[in-house]
Amino acid sequence: MTGFGKATNEFNGTKITVEVKTLNSKMNDTKIRVPSSYREKELEIRNLITEQLDRGKIDFSLSLESANKTSTVKINRVLFEEYNAQLKGVSQEFDLEPIDTMSLIMRMPNILESESHEFDSDEYKTIKQTVIEGLTACNNFRKDEGQQLENDLKKRIDIISDHLEKVMQLAPTRVDNKREKLLARFEDMKKDDDIFDNNRFEQELIYYLEKLDITEEQVRLKAHLEYFSKTMDGQIGQGKKLGFIGQEMGREINTIGSKANHAEMQRHVVEMKDELEKIKEQVLNVL
Repeated sequence: MTGFGKATNEFNGTKITVEVKTLNSKMNDTKIRVPSSYREKELEIRNLITEQLDRGKIDFSLSLESANKTSTVKINRVLFEEYNAQLKGVSQEFDLEPIDTMSLIMRMPNILESESHEFDSDEYKTIKQTVIEGLTACNNFRKDEGQQLENDLKKRIDIISDHLEKVMQLAPTRVDNKREKLLARFEDMKKDDDIFDNNRFEQELIYYLEKLDITEEQVRLKAHLEYFSKTMDGQIGQGKKLGFIGQEMGREINTIGSKANHAEMQRHVVEMKDELEKIKEQVLNVL
């Protein structure tokens, strides 16, 4: 499920910022960026993320910034003096033309160094609190999106139910029409065939009409629709289960379509399939 959360706090002049972004994924794929001074806490932070966000493609970043905006980069004076002395010595020894020593030394290796941010247990307490706040903000974002998804899924379940009711209203008429056509056809056959087996005809007729009967499929599909709605109202983390129910719904709809043999019923089946595909797409966004 997509989500975004951000939290900021400050501790002794250091601004602590946490950003969390999530995308849809069946698995937990978490990428974490933390300052090197708090690398040892990465596993603990990862566990907090898993507890709060469960699964998804998660991008987590923790940044520390000095609130006074002063540069954390400084010149290595000892190394600068050594480079300067060596350059002057070489210049005098080989009688070289004067050069811009300053610009040359600034391009030398390790002449600039960053002031390291040391681990601070008290600061980490604030960091951990900021992490929790960022994850909570991301979860709230997800919940808002989840409510919209729930409303959309319920609407589509209702649409499928409506089409199923219309299919069942058409089904008896379709069977009656088919029975009348078959009876008329076989009556003509009986006139032309003196050895016509009436019992065999009735058996064949019953078999053929049973092949058109969709009562069992209708009952199962209705049960799946109710189970889908009930699962949505149940515990969290039911995304995969909803996906499985959607597959079962698809089987029943396909069977109804194969048995329909009726243009208007087929139209309703197509509408049910269309809504089910949209449901399957949306279910991928559910944890």
